[in-house]
Amino acid sequence: MIKHLLKILLITLTCKGFCMQSAPYGSWVSPVTLDSLVKKGVGLSDICVDKDIIYWSELRPDEKGRGAIVKYENKNIKDVIGKSYNARSLVHEYGGKSYTAVNGCIYFINFKDQNIYKVENDKQPVCLTKGNGRYIDLVISEKNSKLFAVKERKEKDETINEIIVLDLLTKEEKIVAFGHDFFSSIAISPDEKKLAYVYWDHPNMPWDNTFLIEVDIDDSGSVLNDRQIAGEKNESICEVEYSLDGSLYFVSDRNGFWNIYRRGNSSLENICLMDAEFAFPHWVFGMRFYSFVKDGDSYYIVAAFEENGIYKLIKINPFTKDYTIIPTEYTQIEYLSCCSDQKIVFIGSSFDKFDEVVILDLKNNKKEIIKKSKDFSLDKEYISTPEQIKFLSSDGEYSYAYYYPPKNKDYKGLKDELPLLIVQSHGGPTSNASTALNLKVQFWTSRGFGFLDVDYAGSSGYGRAYRKRLNDKWGIIDIDDCVLATKYLCDKKMVDKDRLIIRGGSAGGYTTMAALTFRDVFKAGASYYGVSDLEALAKDTHKFEMRYLDGLVGKYPDKKDIYFQRSPINFTKDLSCPIIFLQGEDDKIVPPDQSKKMYDILVKKGIPTEYLLFEKEAHGFRKAENIKKSLQSELCFYSKIFHFPFIDK
Repeated sequence: MIKHLLKILLITLTCKGFCMQSAPYGSWVSPVTLDSLVKKGVGLSDICVDKDIIYWSELRPDEKGRGAIVKYENKNIKDVIGKSYNARSLVHEYGGKSYTAVNGCIYFINFKDQNIYKVENDKQPVCLTKGNGRYIDLVISEKNSKLFAVKERKEKDETINEIIVLDLLTKEEKIVAFGHDFFSSIAISPDEKKLAYVYWDHPNMPWDNTFLIEVDIDDSGSVLNDRQIAGEKNESICEVEYSLDGSLYFVSDRNGFWNIYRRGNSSLENICLMDAEFAFPHWVFGMRFYSFVKDGDSYYIVAAFEENGIYKLIKINPFTKDYTIIPTEYTQIEYLSCCSDQKIVFIGSSFDKFDEVVILDLKNNKKEIIKKSKDFSLDKEYISTPEQIKFLSSDGEYSYAYYYPPKNKDYKGLKDELPLLIVQSHGGPTSNASTALNLKVQFWTSRGFGFLDVDYAGSSGYGRAYRKRLNDKWGIIDIDDCVLATKYLCDKKMVDKDRLIIRGGSAGGYTTMAALTFRDVFKAGASYYGVSDLEALAKDTHKFEMRYLDGLVGKYPDKKDIYFQRSPINFTKDLSCPIIFLQGEDDKIVPPDQSKKMYDILVKKGIPTEYLLFEKEAHGFRKAENIKKSLQSELCFYSKIFHFPFIDK
């Protein structure tokens, strides 16, 4: 009887698809198809609250990467701008939050001409500026009908950054802050009598050394009595906000971590001292991780902070400095705002959840999901969830990575076969490994690849000292960490030491090419718009990153010999690994010839290689067809190198 029941159970499980097939790693048939990567999916960012209306930005791959502005009002979701408009600024080339909303009026930057437009009562957008620059960081003074913004313009061969004020009635524009290389984080006080902003100068990046300035505003929009509020050597300031009572708040890493500060009567107060990050490197404008919530005649702060790679929500009393952690299922939280009495809105995600716009009621901790980034359901039996690994780096300090094992409920590897491993070197290099559910990761793991996302020294999320470990050592310790994290898995016999792949984009593309050139661990790689020649990058890039390498490599040309020694393009004689190069034709940050020269050399050497140049794409691919083609080509390339069946789906 028992044998009979077991036989019936086995037949039942087999019929229901529970019997796993054996197949080579890399060749598993996956529900994460190329179409699913872009179909009915959008990128969510840039939440803005205007009274009872919630707005956000959507990056839409199926509309050729258009930036849409969406509003949520009375339980309804509606587009704000028509399809002929694309809300996207090019300031610093990376842009960021490209709109704001006040009293039902939306002000946004249109991608095509970089002008500021106004939309009122769902009417046709009206252009407010004259096409002589690029704008971002829009702030409205309702009382005086003025708009403040960061402006970037060309003057002969020089790029000028400044803060301007635009009269919304006359469309007259004038400069109110100038004389520094960069400006950001504009904030206006509730009584509209004060304006605060951040500036910095070369060779600093915004996560190196910035300064907080406050000025008075008169009725004409002119600024008076500028005074420095904060900014010391080795202090990064961002996320400037005025509270409901007019107090000035900001985020600073003066204590080693990005914490929230308030200007007190005689000093600056850290309102929640923690070894955790309440900010992220400001590559783009408009990131926000805290907000003020009205509580009777007073207020408290709700914030998101990152601690060892995981985000948490916290409620802070800024006067007593008491705080409590707010339970949440999300491991990544961004663009947080207060949206009504005792409610906040943010973009949340986790290991098994895509980005979603969430309203959280703080009174009962109930959530309402008002928008999901993906209309795609993936069975949890196909989702690989990562394990954080901690390993000793070459400088004697610890570094971190996230390992995603292969996972597909329908497949297992062949007997005595270990999985291929893809090692991801993130960009920035100040970025970090995201904990959000990402189909571009699951695309690989559900096909039988292991995936290792490395938070090498220099990554954010672990404090200022961790970020600064990469100073003068780019092209050394980042490669070491990718190698050491990989060896950690190889030593535990979790992956195949003979089938190791490294990939990355931008700065991660540099680490990829450098690892393949200067180390003998990896057997193939993929570079997305990566840097092959540090000297060429120092000579030919945009203003924002013009002096970035001063900190990462050394001042150029004083350290020209180091630039030469760390550039893969100069040592291709040592390179014998296959590489696929994927590049945007219109990339102004890392020009296409950085990849093309490497490709041409590999062709001459007879090493398997491919070069894909995508038209009308810049630093990162936005169009659905190009996102699909890049991953399809990468998978096909690996199948040729490692001789596993290519499943073209």
